[in-house]
Amino acid sequence: MQDLNTHSHPLRAALSEEMHVRRLPRFAAPCRLMQIVSVLGEAGAGGAAAHFDAIALRHGLGFAPASKYAVVALAGMTLVLERHTEFASYTFIREGAFDQPFTPDLFDPIAGEILADMPGDVIRATQIAVYPPGTPPPDDAALDTLFSPDALILCEVAGGKATVMSDFRLNPDGFGRLLVLDHGLLRDEPAQLVLRLQELGNYRNMALLGLPLAQRLTPDVTRLEARLAVLTGAVSERVSQDDTLLDELTYLSAELARLVAETRYRMSATRAYAQLSLDRLHTLGIGAIPGYQTLADFTERRLTPAVRTCDSFSARLDDLQQRAAWTSSLLRTRIDIALAKQNRDLLTSMDTRTHLQLRLQQTVEGLSVVAISYYAVALVGYLAGPAHAWKDWVMAAAVPVVFTAAWLFARRLRRGLAE
Repeated sequence: MQDLNTHSHPLRAALSEEMHVRRLPRFAAPCRLMQIVSVLGEAGAGGAAAHFDAIALRHGLGFAPASKYAVVALAGMTLVLERHTEFASYTFIREGAFDQPFTPDLFDPIAGEILADMPGDVIRATQIAVYPPGTPPPDDAALDTLFSPDALILCEVAGGKATVMSDFRLNPDGFGRLLVLDHGLLRDEPAQLVLRLQELGNYRNMALLGLPLAQRLTPDVTRLEARLAVLTGAVSERVSQDDTLLDELTYLSAELARLVAETRYRMSATRAYAQLSLDRLHTLGIGAIPGYQTLADFTERRLTPAVRTCDSFSARLDDLQQRAAWTSSLLRTRIDIALAKQNRDLLTSMDTRTHLQLRLQQTVEGLSVVAISYYAVALVGYLAGPAHAWKDWVMAAAVPVVFTAAWLFARRLRRGLAE
């Protein structure tokens, strides 16, 4: 059989590999995990790639240079490196029993070395404790020591196969906390559950990055809206010079273009991350526990309003751009009509001037015929000078002949020039 590799699409291997990344390796409870997510920006992916390569070189790890995803065993634990478009994540997994669910020094010194030169800014850091089946749930006193009582989220997930607890607050050590009680998760289900929970939180935080930007720039949009309303009224009422209005509209349009360029990527990324968060939320199989708010309640209560605020901000910008374009088009049309009228008046004036020049030219031609005839008759008189008796008669007879000849000559010359 013919080798298929010789006919493979150049991206076939990369696309196949892409379907197997973005996952956590299989683990079993009890287990402790720690994940740190660093925001790199649109152009910062190269920094994460260099950092991954430095980790591999420092610890003698064998994964390909510039890898987007790597799972390696390191110092009795598993390290998962992931590089996304504008953020990177570092996940540490240590299986085995534990006394305290949330102690970040459990992953030292490796974690400290890796995170010391981590590029970007931390957007989310989470400690996760997964208890095995049969573990009794913490009582209220224990929950109050682990989480903030007024912000506790407690619900069932995976169709009742697990219970999750968190307050989604930052603790003094800089980490958030997530506690998972396993009630019978099988094979890959613990890893899949933790992955979905983390992706939900990570994408939620990335989506919320657009909210401060929209809130900060909303007063600028409001100011531009008010100014555009004034300019539109001035255009309709003709209270200002058209060139002044056009200059102001051009400046306003440039300001709008600057705002759009500054925010379009972040706003579109907010929509994409929010949709990913909601997708992960719907796959968790959340069940409510009486007396506590669920993960869905917490997420939708804040994420949905934030995304709608960003959508409203983007819609206002788009609407403002369209209205500014309409007003500018209206003003330019009026200016074009005024210029057309000026050109029409100028052409009319030029036509009148040309007609007057033609009349003057005809008058000059008539005078020229008279002058030529006068000099020609004088020349005939000079030639007839020896015949003193006939001189006057000769000159008198020459007048109509000379005048007619001069007139015919001028007429023929004018026709030749016209042709």
